[in-house]
Amino acid sequence: MRFDIVAMWPEMLAPYASRGTLWAAQERQLIEVHLHRLETFALAGRPLVDDRPFGGGAGMVMRPEPFARAIEAIGTEAGTKPFTVLLSAQGVRLDQKLARELAHKRALTLLAGRYEGVDERVAQMCDLEISIGDYVLAGGEVAAAVMLEAVGRMVPGVVGRHESAATDSFFSGPLLGHPQYTRPRTFRKMSVPEVLISGDHERIRRWRAVQAWRKTLRHRPDLVQ
Repeated sequence: MRFDIVAMWPEMLAPYASRGTLWAAQERQLIEVHLHRLETFALAGRPLVDDRPFGGGAGMVMRPEPFARAIEAIGTEAGTKPFTVLLSAQGVRLDQKLARELAHKRALTLLAGRYEGVDERVAQMCDLEISIGDYVLAGGEVAAAVMLEAVGRMVPGVVGRHESAATDSFFSGPLLGHPQYTRPRTFRKMSVPEVLISGDHERIRRWRAVQAWRKTLRHRPDLVQ
């Protein structure tokens, strides 16, 4: 799967994409990550990527031309029409289901804005607008990193064992993940639940299912209402 990220400062994402699971996936040619500086696609003779908003108001709005040129150039380079996403606080909220759906795309382009926002005509050129949460960031680079991680690890083969992803929170429904424990068996008078060291796999399965429900009801009751 090919990822293209267009941002003001794509170098912020370079270290992130060159570590851990994402780097290993690139080494195994399961995913490609291409970072693009938005200024590269600015109009010749007018290198600005932002301007004052029509109708007045504070701050600057990102111009549509650089994003349009970026979408076209990436499509030519990739040899296919990528599924294009504008990262925006006004978009649909990213969740595990959406991440899994996007992982089936052949190519995914993420457009990261800054300042007061992006010209609405950019959204009209995209397939989808996505928000990573109900809050506002200074720029879309962080949101692009979240998207890259959430979608990238859902690409088949990226996570070493399928079970590692299948037991994640939200993977197969609205539940949070069950509690996890490792060595030592006792730490500061807190012990690992006896059932987990019993060797009885059916008991362990049932215990984990119950604990996942309890944790969800305690931390995110909105998920099961």
